[in-house]
Amino acid sequence: MNEGIQPLTSSSSSSIKEPVFVRVRREPFEHGLIPIPKLIFSDGTTTLGPLKEKFVQQASASSSLRINADGVSQVLQISIENARLVLDTLAAVLPSDSDPLVTAKPADLDSVGADINDLILFLYIQSYKRLLPRTHKDSAAVADVWPSTSAFDGFLSALSPLQLVRSNSRRFMPSQADEEAHQLSYLQKHMANILGLLAESVEGENEESLVLTLEKFEHLGFLIQFGEKGSEVPLSQAAPFFANSDPDMPAIPVPASQIHDWVLQNIAAALEHISERISSKENGPPNNSDQDVAMADACASSFKGSSGSRSPCFVEGISKASIVKQASDLKGSSVKILNCHDSVIYILAPLRYATVYGCSDATIVLGAIGKAVRMEHCERVQVIVAAKRICIANCRECVFFLGVNQRPLVLGDNHKLQVAPYNTFYSQLEEHMNQVGVDATINRWNEPLVLGMVDPHDSLSHPAGVSDVQAESATCLAPDQFTNFFIPSWFGSESSASTKHNPFPLPEVYMASQQKNHQNLGDIKQALRDLQLEENRKRELSCALHIYFKDWLYASGNIRQLYCLQGD
Repeated sequence: MNEGIQPLTSSSSSSIKEPVFVRVRREPFEHGLIPIPKLIFSDGTTTLGPLKEKFVQQASASSSLRINADGVSQVLQISIENARLVLDTLAAVLPSDSDPLVTAKPADLDSVGADINDLILFLYIQSYKRLLPRTHKDSAAVADVWPSTSAFDGFLSALSPLQLVRSNSRRFMPSQADEEAHQLSYLQKHMANILGLLAESVEGENEESLVLTLEKFEHLGFLIQFGEKGSEVPLSQAAPFFANSDPDMPAIPVPASQIHDWVLQNIAAALEHISERISSKENGPPNNSDQDVAMADACASSFKGSSGSRSPCFVEGISKASIVKQASDLKGSSVKILNCHDSVIYILAPLRYATVYGCSDATIVLGAIGKAVRMEHCERVQVIVAAKRICIANCRECVFFLGVNQRPLVLGDNHKLQVAPYNTFYSQLEEHMNQVGVDATINRWNEPLVLGMVDPHDSLSHPAGVSDVQAESATCLAPDQFTNFFIPSWFGSESSASTKHNPFPLPEVYMASQQKNHQNLGDIKQALRDLQLEENRKRELSCALHIYFKDWLYASGNIRQLYCLQGD
């Protein structure tokens, strides 16, 4: 541990004080990066400093430090469509749920605008590069269930370096510890620039010419925090500079260099703590929290709850099985579904964030997601979700049944994606949607916003010119192929306020197709009832129908789902 830095301590129920290390807010790095080249500034403050001044000039007309979509579009010289995307994405990753941008209705985002300091930090981290996916340590087990090739392999291969996720050795997301260390290292490297963008210049000073007020200092909460979600220590209390300030008096500004030294000391202590944690895990016996578990055949063995409310819950490595997780099963506010194959996964809970990565031949039902869903590197997956927004990247032959308040974002190397209106419900769905703020009267499922094929935030090298190629968009599912998805009623408790039907209105053409299917089914039932058959022939017919239905259950794999879910 670095000398000169004493980590904060928190007392547990046993009165033992444990150190509280600085933590990165993962949300901006996981859900806040937009692959638009004009938003990426690799020269630190050289460009962003003057841009901030322009933002202030634009906002000064309204005597506010907030800038709307028109101002963002003009200053950054991007389309109004992309400016709205910037505001919407920023709203999804802000730490405070009381910020006007977060509480605004989707139609009001343009006019409410973003706080300039938050926007500048958001733009700065667009230079962040993600860690490369890693190879699973049990490659043989993965190869047994993962297709090594696809019908699309080789298509546009000269343009796309993204075949790292299509190789015979399937790649996996970096561990949480590796990602957090990578993000902390990024902040360690760039903290001087970040503080410089927040600081104010003081006349007549030399070395200490830049200072931070308490208000500006608290904007660092966009990137870092102390403590777990729900029990965070406010930055102003964690830092020695403002902790004892008189609430009735304005806090004295603090030199930026002093804050810089304090932040770097805390980051160094946190990095050392992460290194020790990784080292003890590698040298000790494997345990349930190990992220690198092999593919599992049992339903429950690959579900890992979070150690704290800040950490996501993991559903990882499910193969040829079905699982159900409800609100009582999830301690955190986010879930990550990783590397699941040939399975049906129900996450029937109100959450803030959800990530689906590296899954194939699966059906995934997500309850209500109040901030953002990201789906990446999946093949032949059917996703059903009610959410504020969704981002789809590098997926193939997937179908999305969406109830989304913002336009679906489509980027990367996608092929044969289809979108359709939301098609299911469960008893607590509307209650969950209300909890996280998903509006059933707004569904923009058929308005995908398509960006480039290449994501400049990955750590790969890209051939010249590829960044200008637009991603393949999604097509609308044909109405005659649209069907409702049935969630068994034994999931969740019934009450008078229970959801009884799909809360998202169906478009007329899909409703007409559904009514036609219902009519056809009714006609078939009536025709069977009207058959003039002897009793023994009726029994033969009934037996034949049961046999064909049972054959379908086995051929489709649904029989496994019935057994697995009833076992739960």
